[in-house]
Amino acid sequence: MDTRRFLVEAAAAGERLDSFLAEASEGALSRSRAKALIGEGRVRIGGATVVVAKRKLLAGETIDIDMPPPTDATPEREAIPLHIVHEDADLIVIDKPAGLVVHPGPGNWTGTLVNALLHHCRDGLSGIGGVRRPGIVHRLDKETSGLLVVAKSDAAHRGLSEQFAMHGRDGRLSRAYRALVWGTPSRPRGIVNAALGRSASDRVKRAVVPEGRSDARHAITRYALRAASPLDGGLASLVECILETGRTHQIRVHMAHIGHPLVGDDVYGAGFRTKSERLDPDAKRLVQGFRRQALHAHRLGFVHPVSGTPLSFQSELPADMVELCVAFGIDPD
Repeated sequence: MDTRRFLVEAAAAGERLDSFLAEASEGALSRSRAKALIGEGRVRIGGATVVVAKRKLLAGETIDIDMPPPTDATPEREAIPLHIVHEDADLIVIDKPAGLVVHPGPGNWTGTLVNALLHHCRDGLSGIGGVRRPGIVHRLDKETSGLLVVAKSDAAHRGLSEQFAMHGRDGRLSRAYRALVWGTPSRPRGIVNAALGRSASDRVKRAVVPEGRSDARHAITRYALRAASPLDGGLASLVECILETGRTHQIRVHMAHIGHPLVGDDVYGAGFRTKSERLDPDAKRLVQGFRRQALHAHRLGFVHPVSGTPLSFQSELPADMVELCVAFGIDPD
């Protein structure tokens, strides 16, 4: 039996137990799977078994969750091409293209990264994450491209999950993203420190919320300006974002919060698409036809969970984002 431990930080006080476990596990557990494990008596708080998924948490509490033995992954194996950056007996690093969903779910039961990995790795994926998420320790949004690591062994799954739970605070994990945003930040570097929770208008969306709200999760994003468009006083810019926390849609919400939503993000920056009217016809057509958030997981570094060797990988901007940079007169390098 694999037991994982989480500490409830002050920012998570008042949150539901199942929601906390889903968020803290960085995608390794869905909320429904966390709820099921709680109902099975596999979760303890301060050593006492808890079976109520909606139980509200207190700051400083320690949560232990017994993960069941690995189960056979049942999604279909599919021969979907993969861009493999690194692979060994314990893990595999993928450069994910935009448009590829990470794991099966409603509306996406096939054609996902998991389906492709099951074909490529055969029976060589960790089953700790459950039937639908074998080997998955973190996620990228469907339309976000870039680097993602998947566990092939249970030992790698446990070790990687521990590093992702720390969000780089202990120096082992590092993640950097490149994003093309509307406008140019007034300062070349900055920090967005703003709690995130569910949007009041749309449960699928996230929003900046007061720290004291019950679902507020502490979130910090560091950004640095890489290059600004010479057009129209800085019509758009290429920035690098580094996560100190790993919340859903964190970069997209934080950059929109400071007035610089991602180009192509119609969820958090739909009103900015009209700025493309200031471009020449060819560039305007390209920008208006760009139908995803311009976000790329550019760098991923971690300590190999089995060998202890530090590993670091970089992925260049994909062709669609390079074309977008050129449209704005930005050097993508």
